[in-house]
This record gives sequence, C-alpha cells and structure tokens, in this order.
Amino acid sequence: MPIVWTQDPKANHLLETDPLALLIGLVLDQQITMEKAFAGPFVLKQRLGSLEARKIASLDPEKLLVVFKTRPAIHRFPNNMAKRVQDLCKAIVKDYNGDASAVWTQARDGDDLAARIKKLPGFGDMKVKILVAVLAKKFDVKPQGWEKHAATWKTIADVDSEETMEEARFVKRERKAASKL
Repeated sequence: MPIVWTQDPKANHLLETDPLALLIGLVLDQQITMEKAFAGPFVLKQRLGSLEARKIASLDPEKLLVVFKTRPAIHRFPNNMAKRVQDLCKAIVKDYNGDASAVWTQARDGDDLAARIKKLPGFGDMKVKILVAVLAKKFDVKPQGWEKHAATWKTIADVDSEETMEEARFVKRERKAASKL
C-alpha cells in the first residue's frame, strides 16, 4: 500500500523513503490532523534544507523553535513539538548512530522492536502499536512476534485513500473519547 497520508505527493514520498521523516510524523501526530502531522517532516526538511538526525539534534533549540513557529506553524504546539522532535533526533544519534531505520532493521524480534520504539521520546504504548503496524503493512518489516505489538484497530497503517483516512480518523476520535471515560 502506498503512503497517501498527506495531500502533497512529495511529503508522502518523503515518509516512504526517509525513516526519520516517518518517526517525526508519528511524533507530530498529536492534537492536529493526521495530514498536517505527516506533512510536518516535509515542511521541516524544506525549512532546514535537510532532514538529518545529527543536524536537528545539535541545532540550537531556539532556532529549531523558530523553524517550528514560522507560519504556517508545523504544529499547533510548536514549543513542545520542537523539543520532542529534537529529543527524538538526539536519541537516534545516541542509540542508533543517526540511522533512524536501525530502530527496526536491528531489532532481534517483535519484543525488541516494540522495546526500541517505546524507548524513543514521544512514543507511548499507542504509538508503539501504530508504528509496528505501519512497519508491517507499509514496509513489510515483520520480525518474529511483531503481531502481538501491532495495533489491531484501523490506524494510519491502513490508509490508502481519502475514505480509509476518514475511517482511521473516526477510529482515532472514538478511541480518544473512550480513553477519557
């Protein structure tokens, strides 16, 4: 299934080809539309000139905040998200020598994959399950035992059209509402 999570083919292509973009998009996917969240890595790349974990990790936090706040802002909470994205990049540099794909390419099995993702800044239990599902369904990353760590509900991993995006959005709203009860 191709990635069609934004209305910009270049942003979608970046998500398909750049593991760091995929991770950043998932971090940004909070309290904004999925389309805006997943377009964020492309906007960030345009504004920075590249999307490299080392560069983002070492950038002056105030400069990164300006990049996030420049209109249109990358996220509705630019302060928090600039910090979260920078923390993610610092973790990728520290733990994976700057190679975001190593989070999954070096995983021994599904348990290790889930543990590696869970350790990343900005990834709680739900995002771990969503990313495992995305990796399996979009990138054929299926280490032994991955299934028990993957989302079993409709997520961005199942989106391949406007209709499936609407279904995933509906499920996300329903799950969010149920968690507040």
